[in-house]
Amino acid sequence: MDASLLLPLGFGLLSALTWGAGDFGGGMASRRAHAQAVVLWASGIGLLLFLLLAQVFGEAPQGRDLPYALLGGASGALGLLAFYRALAQGEMGLAAPVAGVVGAALPVALGALLEGWPGLFPALGMGLGLLAVWLVSRPEGRARPGNLGLALLAGLGFGGFYAFMDRVEGLFYPAAWAKLTAFLLVLPAALRARPWPGGREAPWVLLAGLGDAGGNLFFLLAAQAGRLDVAAVLSSFYPVFTVLLAWLVLKERLSRRRLTGVGLSLLAMALIALG
Repeated sequence: MDASLLLPLGFGLLSALTWGAGDFGGGMASRRAHAQAVVLWASGIGLLLFLLLAQVFGEAPQGRDLPYALLGGASGALGLLAFYRALAQGEMGLAAPVAGVVGAALPVALGALLEGWPGLFPALGMGLGLLAVWLVSRPEGRARPGNLGLALLAGLGFGGFYAFMDRVEGLFYPAAWAKLTAFLLVLPAALRARPWPGGREAPWVLLAGLGDAGGNLFFLLAAQAGRLDVAAVLSSFYPVFTVLLAWLVLKERLSRRRLTGVGLSLLAMALIALG
């Protein structure tokens, strides 16, 4: 086992766990409130949290991080808007797996191009990880062919977030700038959305905001501790944790396909750690 991979492996899994929990909270809140309004509130929570953490830990803003953080926030927000647009057209069966795989595959390609071949075991692990993301994120039932363009655009947006945020050197301020950009881009659509979250949705909105912020933070730590491709693939396992939370909390049935995806994700983690 390569000890140098343990730190990015741990941070990457924490990113997936917190992002998965955030998605679960966002999904619960969106049962009664409009999804874009939930995203706006979650982005605001993350923005305030990162600004607070920057003050607590005395982090100084670095000007060179600003353009990458703004581009990362814009890319992620545009990907999210494309994703929700695809969902609104009834194309979840296409959008979720394509966006998840493309979002992880883009930084994998960039990592191989910029940082070289990761080694046999990590490469196999990342390949299995992409397959696991596809299997777990596909909803049950038959998917319509749908509009592939929106799904690809969403995936490119998510992948762009990984790639741009990998370039920053700071932690809390870049995350805050990215959240501010996302907040401003989502704001026009969210203001038109109804209904907004109420008191009953507040705990789920808080979970969505804290989980999303945690996913961002731990991804940055994973990318700064190791390779972009490893960090992105591990962070992209968040649907695994969302599905597991739905199974534990909502007693949703785990299909054979999703169980296979969960198993492949565990195997992928082991292979990456062996690198």
